Amino acid sequence: MTATEGVSFPSESTSSAARTIVADALRKADPVGARAVEGDTNWRRNYLTHFGRALEAGIGEAPAAHSIAAEGLRSAHALMRYDDVPLDEAITGTPLTQVFHTQTLPGGDRAAETELSLPYRGERLSGKALLDQLDQWVDAGIVTRSCSEAVQTVQDNPDWLRLEGDTMVVLGAGAEMGPYQALMRWGAEVVAIDLPRSDVQDRVRSLAGEAAGRAHVPARIVTNGGADVGADLVTELPAVANWLDGFDGRLVLGNYCYADGASHVRVSMAADALAAHISQQRPDTALAFLATPTDTFAVPAEEVARANAAYAQRSVSKFLRTPLRMVSGGRLLQRNYPPGADPGVCDALVPQQGPNYALAKRLQRWRATASRNEGTKVSLNVAPATRTRSVVKNKALAAAYAGAHRFGVEVFDPATSNTLMAALLVYDLRAGAAPESEPWQDEAVNAAHGGLWTSPYHPRSALGLAAVLGIGALRG
Repeated sequence: MTATEGVSFPSESTSSAARTIVADALRKADPVGARAVEGDTNWRRNYLTHFGRALEAGIGEAPAAHSIAAEGLRSAHALMRYDDVPLDEAITGTPLTQVFHTQTLPGGDRAAETELSLPYRGERLSGKALLDQLDQWVDAGIVTRSCSEAVQTVQDNPDWLRLEGDTMVVLGAGAEMGPYQALMRWGAEVVAIDLPRSDVQDRVRSLAGEAAGRAHVPARIVTNGGADVGADLVTELPAVANWLDGFDGRLVLGNYCYADGASHVRVSMAADALAAHISQQRPDTALAFLATPTDTFAVPAEEVARANAAYAQRSVSKFLRTPLRMVSGGRLLQRNYPPGADPGVCDALVPQQGPNYALAKRLQRWRATASRNEGTKVSLNVAPATRTRSVVKNKALAAAYAGAHRFGVEVFDPATSNTLMAALLVYDLRAGAAPESEPWQDEAVNAAHGGLWTSPYHPRSALGLAAVLGIGALRG
């Protein structure tokens, strides 16, 4: 193991680590489920079932849900390493080999925006146009009613946009789905952390130069006397933590990092170790995450009723649906929920994204649940399916997204998604809503699921057809 490896798995088998983490998460709440995970010999195929069980075992039993989250995180921290020490010792138990200093990026001359506006299909919606669009999304089952109401509340309180008094730490500042650009337009105080790569840092600097906010980035002195900006959270975790300790006021730590494959788990665990450290050192810290819609969620009765009504109306003709189900052995166009389910379970895990993606995103949900239960302010909102570069480079997913509208799912452009989700972040930080009685309800509030929750069909049972229908659109 090299000194630059940073956060790593205990062995080359990421499947083995994931299986251990999920089994440990379930062990107290669902011992039978834990044994099923441990006995699974084909994790890459069957992980979908086990991640679903890790949600369902906590529905209706808040203590079970809290146990699953806490035990999953405990297991992950016990397994993962930072160079040659346990991950939990990385920040406080290793000597610093470097120290970052702060470089403040020059902002533009633009005044901070004082009205909430949302880019959508070539327009900038504000005022009544934004309200009308929110109503349309609710009517079409694209966002929950609570999501619309939250955005309207922010619209009615434009002084919230600046997030005065908070320092917004954005991990993955250059990410397409992150709130960095919106926060800078609104005049927020932002700490922007992303990889020390020229393309990434050029984007961070460019967005700062076009906005009213002030961005601070980690920098190190190099031998030529210049400054090298950016930080790799996976390999420079202790230095990042030490640097953040120097900022005054309440920190809002938002994890918007993404990487391919096992690297996504590594950066998620680095961010989680950072969140645990800062929350312990500064109890007023708030945490923020985006939940992917392509996961398994408990869904409120209102969304279930919409999906079942759409199924009854035969959004795909009975004459087409019946033979498709027969030819596929019942795999295609399965009903999304049984009648009267309350809550329903929407299993939208996508095999093309893989088990590492599922684990990375579930770790974030577990941290949100565990921290909220400990009294920490948490913002975690379900974001809509979005045409990000990481998605559309997968040809199968790109085709499925292109055909998704045939099944009541709207796929958003990144600019729309990241501004919408930034507005929900502002709502969470300023409205101060109390936690719900169960963790699944906290995840369901303000969800912008894009229609996956209200689709008449189980998402995976329609995915292949959506891809077939979308191929033509992509070629066109």
